[in-house]
Amino acid sequence: MLQTGSPAPDVVLEDTDGRAVRLSDYQGEHAVLIYFMRSTSCPVCNRHVQDLVRRRDEFEAGGVQVLVAVPEDRQEAAAWKARRGIPLPVLVGRRGTPHEMIGLSRKVFGSMQQSGSVLIDSRGVVRHAHGATMPTGGYDKKGIIAAVQGLGRPGRSVR
Repeated sequence: MLQTGSPAPDVVLEDTDGRAVRLSDYQGEHAVLIYFMRSTSCPVCNRHVQDLVRRRDEFEAGGVQVLVAVPEDRQEAAAWKARRGIPLPVLVGRRGTPHEMIGLSRKVFGSMQQSGSVLIDSRGVVRHAHGATMPTGGYDKKGIIAAVQGLGRPGRSVR
């Protein structure tokens, strides 16, 4: 798992339209919050995504682009995004899962995909990294909000 304060790796993912998305593309422009779902069929993870969708304007006002990463392939991810009406970019891995690329491995005899979140500031430094085996612990809302507020964009906050 990535460590807070460390440089973010230049991970290359793919959106549901097949376009390459490099985390470094956001440097100098926006901070990036990536929520890693356990799976698109996980009801708890889907509730967490809905909270991110509800808060999207708050995050954008704070200079944060929210992305959702899923372990499924591009076609499954695109179908889930369309079915749920998700307005956020949804990413998949180009080789392997996005989760593997940042150290969110499978636990409990390889059967449970970890979920979690990573906040990378506009300079490419990890400001928040959290992972959990149980999906109820994968969305650290208080930790995310504190990290976003710590980015120091005056006059803007996320509650």
